[in-house]
Amino acid sequence: MRGRRLSIVRVSLSGRGARAAWIVLLAAALGGCSIPLADIGSSGEGGPPKDTSGFPVVTALPAPRDQGALQPAERSKIQNELIAARDAQAAAAAAAAK
Repeated sequence: MRGRRLSIVRVSLSGRGARAAWIVLLAAALGGCSIPLADIGSSGEGGPPKDTSGFPVVTALPAPRDQGALQPAERSKIQNELIAARDAQAAAAAAAAK
């Protein structure tokens, strides 16, 4: 190890070497644009794969609802119950903090 120096190796691509490097680079770049042959059906139609994720399709419309919207009286009753529950929790938290 003593007396050895590290040197940087310079590679010069000219002529055949440059052409070969460009061909390899081009093949690697175009390889990402290809599709596997297994994805193409026997009829030659690739088409999009079937969705097996279990999530609904974005363009699917939901089923119509069985019930209508809440009546104003029902809505105000529920809002008052939520406000009372919030106030009770705030009072319990204040009592616990003392």
